[in-house]
Amino acid sequence: MDLLNTLVDKGLRRELPTREEALAVLATTDDELLDVVAAAGKVRRHWFGRRVKLNYLVNLKSGLCPEDCSYCSQRLGSKAGILKYTWLKPDEASQAAAAGLAGGAKRVCLVASGRGPTDRDVDRVSETIKTIKEQNEDVEVCACLGLLSDGQAERLREAGADAYNHNLNTSERTYGDITTTHTYADRVETVQKAHAAGLSACSGLIAGMGESDEDLVDVVYSLRELDPDSVPVNFLIPFEGTPLAKEWNLTPQRCLRILAMVRFVCPDVEVRIAGGREVHLRTMQPLALHLANSIFLGDYLTSEGQAGKADLEMIADAGFEVEGAGEVTLPEHRAAAGGGCGSHAATAGGGCGSHASAGCGSHEGGTCGSHEGGGVCGTAAAVPAGEPRTDLVAVRRRGAGTDLAPNA
Repeated sequence: MDLLNTLVDKGLRRELPTREEALAVLATTDDELLDVVAAAGKVRRHWFGRRVKLNYLVNLKSGLCPEDCSYCSQRLGSKAGILKYTWLKPDEASQAAAAGLAGGAKRVCLVASGRGPTDRDVDRVSETIKTIKEQNEDVEVCACLGLLSDGQAERLREAGADAYNHNLNTSERTYGDITTTHTYADRVETVQKAHAAGLSACSGLIAGMGESDEDLVDVVYSLRELDPDSVPVNFLIPFEGTPLAKEWNLTPQRCLRILAMVRFVCPDVEVRIAGGREVHLRTMQPLALHLANSIFLGDYLTSEGQAGKADLEMIADAGFEVEGAGEVTLPEHRAAAGGGCGSHAATAGGGCGSHASAGCGSHEGGTCGSHEGGGVCGTAAAVPAGEPRTDLVAVRRRGAGTDLAPNA
């Protein structure tokens, strides 16, 4: 396909595709899907080889959020039966992080529900960051605490935070349809504050909320302009007890097209498969590794994920390798300059990124977690194609906030 050849050439040059080209990727047929994956895979391998970065979530404070984000199991008015607890102590958070690091994670994402941190909350998280780093010398720490006030990003940086996550989630045009208690502009401002403080910005999206192809392209182009170093791609988990519980709009093929589009628009950025990969990609997860170079290991914030052992086996079986603690994730031009894709010479449209949502990319939705024996999602009893896979949604009942061992 001439389209795919063009997109590969642009991706290798870090050149922004046209909106028409990005929309055309989402409109490809199932017969063309493997060609799309192969083309985007060339771009992924050019910038990241066959490395897969592992990230691990620690939910510092779960539930009871005053915001009304429709996709979130921790939202105001949520009837989802999730774990609810107040702040973990630094030692508790460090113990939780250690499980993920032992499983091969390179980055720990510290997440807390809420609109945004108070100065006292920043003190708590700063102490937690210091404790984790004292006990794990090479770990990267990303904080995800919601909307930041002036000076808070700087304080987190001084405490040792490496990155800050805040997702844009969806297009500016449709943002008011999913959240009314804060604005799209609030999210953009928080990402900009993280950037200005010298933190690596992490910002992504949630697909499957009923958005159009145009909305998906809009949010990814906004992310490129904001220039984050990492872009988590979440696939909505229609969690019972939330307003979007009936939104089952995704197929594995649709998810792969979305990931390919993100890779073409943000070629040299860490693209992370985040919440919902087990539920919506299912047995197609290995193909997604040809598009994204980063995943979450084990469980998510309020939902269970694929067994950590199964994640590692999947990576190895697909011919990829876990990125080591001593390896630099980003391509040299980004790592050296601290800038984003497209922000260096001869690129149209600036860098790939935008920074604005909580959840360190995990979207607080559910994911499958019923595979304690290490099995891969999709091995449960057969469900007719197109039917909602509610059997793959499980509330997290282990790890942080419980007395049970975490999944890592």
